[in-house]
Amino acid sequence: MRLVKAIIKPERLDAVKAALEEAGFFGMTITEVQGRGEQKGISLQYRGGTIEVDLIPKIEMEVLVPADKVNEVIEAVKKGAYTGKIGDGRIFIIPVEESIKIRTGEVIRD
Repeated sequence: MRLVKAIIKPERLDAVKAALEEAGFFGMTITEVQGRGEQKGISLQYRGGTIEVDLIPKIEMEVLVPADKVNEVIEAVKKGAYTGKIGDGRIFIIPVEESIKIRTGEVIRD
C-alpha cells in the first residue's frame, strides 16, 4: 500500500476530487494547511500598502491505495491540480506497512 499525499491550491480541490472520482478513487482525507515553497510567500496589496504573506493557505490531500494504483492517483491529482503557475503543489508517495479498520479490526498488509 502507498499513501499518496498531495499539497494543492485550495481553489483546485473540487477539480482534483472530480478527477480522482472519475478515476475510481473515492476515499480521501483533506486537511487545510499553510506552507510555502520555492516562491517563499507572496506579496499582496492591502489598503494602499504591500503586505508580505510568508505562509500560503494550501490543501493537504491523502489517498491510501494499493501500490499498483499509485500512478493512476498521481495522474488524476496532476490533472485536477495543474494551472501552470507557481504554487500548483507537490505529490509525495509514502509506503504503508499495514492498515487497520477500527470498527472491524481488519488488518490489511502490503
